[in-house]
Amino acid sequence: MPKGQSSGREIKVDYLARVEGESGLYVRITRGQVTDVQLNIVEPPRLFEAFLVGRSFEELPDLTARVCGICPVAYQMSSVHAAEDAFDVLVTGQLRQLRRLLYLGEWIESHVLSIYLLAAPDFLGYESALAMANDYPEVVKRGLALKRLGNDILSLLGGREIHPVSVKIGGFYRVPTKNELASLEPRLRLGKEDALRTLEWVAALPLPALSLNREFVALSHPDEYAINEGRVVSSKGLDIPVQEFTEYFVEEQVSHSNALRTKLRGERAYFVGPLARVNLNFDHLSSDAQAAAHASGIGFPNLNSFTSIVARAIEVVHCVDEAMRIIQEYERPEPYVQVMPRAGTGFGLTEAPRGMLYHSYQFDEQGLIKNARMIPPTAQNQYQIEDDLRAYVPQVIDLPLDEATQRCEMVVRNYDPCNSCSTHLLRLHVERT
Repeated sequence: MPKGQSSGREIKVDYLARVEGESGLYVRITRGQVTDVQLNIVEPPRLFEAFLVGRSFEELPDLTARVCGICPVAYQMSSVHAAEDAFDVLVTGQLRQLRRLLYLGEWIESHVLSIYLLAAPDFLGYESALAMANDYPEVVKRGLALKRLGNDILSLLGGREIHPVSVKIGGFYRVPTKNELASLEPRLRLGKEDALRTLEWVAALPLPALSLNREFVALSHPDEYAINEGRVVSSKGLDIPVQEFTEYFVEEQVSHSNALRTKLRGERAYFVGPLARVNLNFDHLSSDAQAAAHASGIGFPNLNSFTSIVARAIEVVHCVDEAMRIIQEYERPEPYVQVMPRAGTGFGLTEAPRGMLYHSYQFDEQGLIKNARMIPPTAQNQYQIEDDLRAYVPQVIDLPLDEATQRCEMVVRNYDPCNSCSTHLLRLHVERT
């Protein structure tokens, strides 16, 4: 549509592919200015928190894993850390490292899925990864091989790829032998080369510019790249323990969406996920991941949300490096530590592939759940997504209809949203007055 054409323009996308869940988007343009942007998540309530009330703490890992088929380990880890916090249980040594390895497998498979199958087709102008595979067969094969590596780590430690069954409060039901873990080493060496090529490839993609004055928030740990443990920090000075999360982060309901969304106190949108982690914790990445990031030509910290795909690729390199280290140092431990339930409240916050995932539980004396609360990454990114669209729509609103629609979809998919825990259905309605 030529620039300056009359009002009444409407963009609708009945099914937004390459995301999970259902949502809509409403944009109002008044006198050439964006005056309203609404991300409408219409996914119905799933009631997992209510399902947990009255259940035993021992059921937490298996039940919470069902919240998400893409990142079940994230839900398991946040739940077990919250229960262990309530019961004053400390998991250390090789058990702690095995939990980290399990999570690294999930990061690899989830990041690679996002990079190759969900996001890259946007930047290269394809409607799907299948269409992209016709022109980039070796690239897609590389992505599938890397994803299989992540899935195989999940299978070995978790018992299966989706909804792992070996995690328990205090550790695992079974831990692998040294030889079982060592069998992954040749695969990881090949995966390292694929991960480095992935980073080089995504850094060369035609990434749009969308730099805003954002507040990045992530876990940070003094001794490692934070995944399971640490303090909540931000690029604007926040530094709090996990137990104080809800004193600073506020959930609220808006009339145009069924999903709760989260702001920092003071009405501040914020950004969680791979880009936040790389920006805040770059010095704790593996040395090879840091070197590859520098060689990519894209500097960090970075304010452009479209560089999230590069941050994911950097984290894949780090994950492969750290998985190798854990396996090489592994000595088989006892599978779990003893857990004695007691009345109390516990808090857990870990880094899901898409960003921080907060859990809290209140237990009675027998360890039965009295109250449960979960705040997933996409709920925390919703305001930031709207801010991105508010800034980006003026750049594309006068493009042809199909192209403008695709650009708006890119902004949303860039966050790899998960509206179910995020989005098969996007309706984009643009109204000019």
